[in-house]
Amino acid sequence: MSDLLRNIDARSKLAGTNKLEILMFTLGRDQRTGRQEIFGINVFKVREVMRIPAITRAPEMPEAVEGMVSLRGALVPVIDLAKYVGVETDTRPNIMIVTEYNGHIQGFLVESVDTILRLDWSAMRVPPEMLNAQMGGLITAVTELPDKRLVMMMDVEKVLSETTRFDDEHVFKSVKALGVSDRTVFFADDSHVARNQISRTLDAMGVNHVSAVNGMQAWQELKKLADQAEAANRPLTDTFQVILTDVEMPEMDGYMLTRKIKADKRFNGIPVLMHSSLSSDSNQMLGKSVGVDEYVPKFEPQKLAQTLTRLLA
Repeated sequence: MSDLLRNIDARSKLAGTNKLEILMFTLGRDQRTGRQEIFGINVFKVREVMRIPAITRAPEMPEAVEGMVSLRGALVPVIDLAKYVGVETDTRPNIMIVTEYNGHIQGFLVESVDTILRLDWSAMRVPPEMLNAQMGGLITAVTELPDKRLVMMMDVEKVLSETTRFDDEHVFKSVKALGVSDRTVFFADDSHVARNQISRTLDAMGVNHVSAVNGMQAWQELKKLADQAEAANRPLTDTFQVILTDVEMPEMDGYMLTRKIKADKRFNGIPVLMHSSLSSDSNQMLGKSVGVDEYVPKFEPQKLAQTLTRLLA
């Protein structure tokens, strides 16, 4: 199974090219619809693919959490994605995808894995509202295969949020106010969960914010704001002072967005802060290679607030 995953050095060449690789997998045929949907996860988040090891049941865990497994001496939570998504199937999962993001390692149980699909982020589309509602906001992007089947990019950050309970109210109450008025952050993220976390952090800091749901929309809005500032003969830094971007976004990813920002002199003096669940050292190096000024892992409001305070104050 591990042969499916390529060397990190080969994948690192994708940074700044607006390309990605996704591991496709299925959860079984849904008895209610008769369909077997195809889901995807960014290869950068996958550590390995393996047969399911012995799972130790643990009390007081969310329903979709099967228990824990021991991987190289570390206890890793295991989530049955079919149960989480609500797929009713006669088949049992056969494979565990071991993922690492947000500094956490977890296992996802799936029926089977297919292959790695390499494509351009421009081929990943924002999901239609009907699909979004049907899947409970779980899908961040969709793409169509040559045989007309859809591949749905799963919002694994939402899965992590709802199965590990890190979205505690007290975390935001402990975020300190900036203490400086008239500061604005422009941010882009395709995940509803992540946008909510960012907004709550900025609100707790007393910082204004403008948002976009993907890199393409962000770049269009940023160019419009830069044109308006240029026409008014005023510095763009009067409009916003920091750009915050996710990495994985349909149509245009954060690496390409950063590269475009850094190539436009009108954005000089405005730092780009990459805010991503791809929290490994290699991914941080990729961000720096396209000009990212700072890097903060997702879902750590305190670290995000501290970094923004340093950049804004």
